[in-house]
Amino acid sequence: MPDFTIETTYHLPVFRHRTYEADTLDEACRAAIEDDSWDIAEKDFDSSGAIHITGIWDGAHAAYAGPPLQIPPQFDEPVQRRAHHFEILLGLLKILFDDVRAARSPSLDWFDRSAWAIARGEAILAGDADPEEPINLPKPSHVLVTLQENRVRDAITAVLEVDPNFKGLTPEAVTDDEVHAACLSLVARMDFSDVVGNAEFQAALFAIRSTHRRLASD
Repeated sequence: MPDFTIETTYHLPVFRHRTYEADTLDEACRAAIEDDSWDIAEKDFDSSGAIHITGIWDGAHAAYAGPPLQIPPQFDEPVQRRAHHFEILLGLLKILFDDVRAARSPSLDWFDRSAWAIARGEAILAGDADPEEPINLPKPSHVLVTLQENRVRDAITAVLEVDPNFKGLTPEAVTDDEVHAACLSLVARMDFSDVVGNAEFQAALFAIRSTHRRLASD
């Protein structure tokens, strides 16, 4: 049975209580952060961090005697795993934000990466190893219609130019909040099930015809 030398670590908080005179709370906090005198420091054993592995070496009493082995992710410090995963999730959110702002559907690559990120987040919370790729993904969905508030505002201008019922009302009088509320109300009230059902049927026919042409040409 092989031997392994394992280095385990836990972080112990050190704290101090000191009074700072300042004009504002922010200035007092800044003074406390920049204060490098810790002569009155105390250790907080009750708030110590989780025990985690910081080094593995092959063999007995082999610490730092050779190259370390890779630490399985589930034994790394939980707060560091979460911090690194936050960067991954932030990157995915930026990609999604750019797609939404450009009114385009997210790419399949984004779905792949997001599915893995969700599975990894659940593994981190459970203290398990990172998931293997690929992750089983739900089938892609597609956006048929996007209601854009800037286009609604263009329509407001067009209506006010020709409708005498609103004589004297200018497009500028309609606030962004009123446009936003109107869009939300419309989306909640309208039933698009027939439109979606027809689109699904048309897509099914298109796929069947494409398959028929492909098989007929073989």
